[in-house]
Amino acid sequence: MKSKIAFAVVVASLAAMSPALADWPQWRGPGGQGHADASKLPAEWSEVKNISWRTELPGRGWSSPVILGNQVWVTVAHETLASEEKKKERLKANTGGQPLIVLSEVRIHTLCIDKSSGKIVKDIEVLKKEDPQWVHKTNSYASPTPILEDGKLYSQNGSYGSACLDMKSGKVLWTNQDLWVMHENGPGGSPIIWNDLLIFHMDGSDRQFIAALDKRTGKLAWQTRRSGEMNSNPQLKKAYGTPVVTKVHGRDIVISPAADWLYGYDPASGEELWKVKYGSLGFSIVPKPVVGDGMVYIGTSFMRPQLIAFDITKAKPEIAWACKRSVPAVSSPILVGKEIYFVSDSGGMVTCLDARTGEEQWRERIGGNHSASPLYAGGRLLFHSKEGETTSLKPGRKFKILTRNKLDGGHHASAAVSGDALFLRTDKALYRVEKQ
Repeated sequence: MKSKIAFAVVVASLAAMSPALADWPQWRGPGGQGHADASKLPAEWSEVKNISWRTELPGRGWSSPVILGNQVWVTVAHETLASEEKKKERLKANTGGQPLIVLSEVRIHTLCIDKSSGKIVKDIEVLKKEDPQWVHKTNSYASPTPILEDGKLYSQNGSYGSACLDMKSGKVLWTNQDLWVMHENGPGGSPIIWNDLLIFHMDGSDRQFIAALDKRTGKLAWQTRRSGEMNSNPQLKKAYGTPVVTKVHGRDIVISPAADWLYGYDPASGEELWKVKYGSLGFSIVPKPVVGDGMVYIGTSFMRPQLIAFDITKAKPEIAWACKRSVPAVSSPILVGKEIYFVSDSGGMVTCLDARTGEEQWRERIGGNHSASPLYAGGRLLFHSKEGETTSLKPGRKFKILTRNKLDGGHHASAAVSGDALFLRTDKALYRVEKQ
């Protein structure tokens, strides 16, 4: 009974944050958990089947599409490469030894696409940066996903800055480029909104904190330093996570994963309420936390990825279980019913666990390499690979592939849903997929 009550509390808190079901206002949709209320998505599609429109996108970026009303928004980066001489000089400061992209200038644009026609109706430059930090070659300068609310678009791009624009006019209402950390591999986390605050992570190799801006003005509302002791190696202090707000014992709490620690904060003030250490080498976190049944599930680390379940019904959360087998470092898990699912970064190994106990139910290979987070819609689990294939599975304790569908270009961005249409961004184009 206790777990059922906790589950109801969490569901109610997520539902309270959810807008109209036809909208997809943030990364992973209403509530940020990857669930779509759609029953008539097509079972099959290709470049020539069940495609309402396909729109090629200028620039480069891995941000996921977000939708409000008849507008679909994505971000892209227009990149000017640095000279080889300048690249070598700047990389003397790099200690990570990663394959990197070095620019002399980046311009981050938001694109508005008409949901009905696929036409790009707005192309707005929101941020410009000369000699920006380098990014990892598998990342992009436009990876964080913006968030939509009440006719405003809010974009947060790490040290490149934050911005707000009016969705109707396209006017940039404010920008803030005051906050800075050394990301090493480029920003990756996305912002969330709680009341009048835009909340996001800034976990670099040099400084690590969570911050909130007043969404009306862009001014700093609060900033809280990560208090947990971390590895002395600066490269092992960075993280690229996204927070989530949920209600625990009647109180809203920001659940915030960072290197080596999971934190809980008061969203109004930024006060640290608790922290739980989950181990060493828990750096470079990318997956968004999943919340349900009185538990929080986080993915950790590039070096030793784990899926860890925390019981948040206790006064101070405790680790309930951890899984180390075939856990992704990039893609987020998804909770459906009493099971939690995830897909490995390479090889496409999908695992189904009992969400309460962590007991493995099955582990099967679907193939491909994955960074997009899975989607649950129309009674199906959808996994999108970098090779452009979407594999649809039947949820449950028996493994069953339902369909496989292929598009040109790879999936780095996570899918969006509006009504009974699926919106897929590849590295080449944005698609509206629906029954024809």
